[in-house]
Amino acid sequence: MHEFSFSIEWAPGSDRFADAFRERSSLQASGVCISFRPERMLRLESVTGETGDLTALDRLLLDESFDHESISDRDLDARRHHDLLTDTATRRVVHTYLDDIRRRDAIPVIVSQYTEDGTLVETFRSGPTVRYRVLVRGDEKLGMMYDTITARLGEGATFTFHHLEEVDRWQNGLLTPRALRGSQREILVHAVERGYFEVPREVSLQEVADDLGIPQSTASYRLRRATAQLAEQFTEQYQIDT
Repeated sequence: MHEFSFSIEWAPGSDRFADAFRERSSLQASGVCISFRPERMLRLESVTGETGDLTALDRLLLDESFDHESISDRDLDARRHHDLLTDTATRRVVHTYLDDIRRRDAIPVIVSQYTEDGTLVETFRSGPTVRYRVLVRGDEKLGMMYDTITARLGEGATFTFHHLEEVDRWQNGLLTPRALRGSQREILVHAVERGYFEVPREVSLQEVADDLGIPQSTASYRLRRATAQLAEQFTEQYQIDT
């Protein structure tokens, strides 16, 4: 199997969904997309963030007329259906089915045109940037995928190539035990190194936030989410082991 990894960043005002994430720094989204035919695709997406930020995003997230799959300047012109699978104060999980896709400008749909057995695409969205990992069986047509993706990018979109490599395993937070987000991992490691968890504490939360150049409220949220996720994973694993 081969993994093709790249990211697309949207300039301010060029993509409404990217702007919503840019304006609300607590929001992050990870997803898995499957497309077996260019006219159909499925997506399972988990969005996390502070309660107010998630509530503000709900209108776009669950609007079946709103297109946040296309990378071009045009709508996919598809039928779209959402199912809200998880709805908590800090997380939404949405299953989306798209059918009758007429303009094939979404990454999973583009890739499926060059594969015989369909494609699996992982997405991770933070701020105005979406990182993609595409898993395909062979690398024969990856050059054509690359050319098509870069040719269809809309105005204000910037493409960055990360890597193309052969892999024998593939992990994803929606399918396997969850890894900490980069921002959560960063603040957790920094807090430990600075002595935030020592008794008594050697630094305050405000000092940790100042070190990282973020508001105290953002630092508090990220640290709480990181420690909560580790606790949840420990509990899940403990229940399995016992």
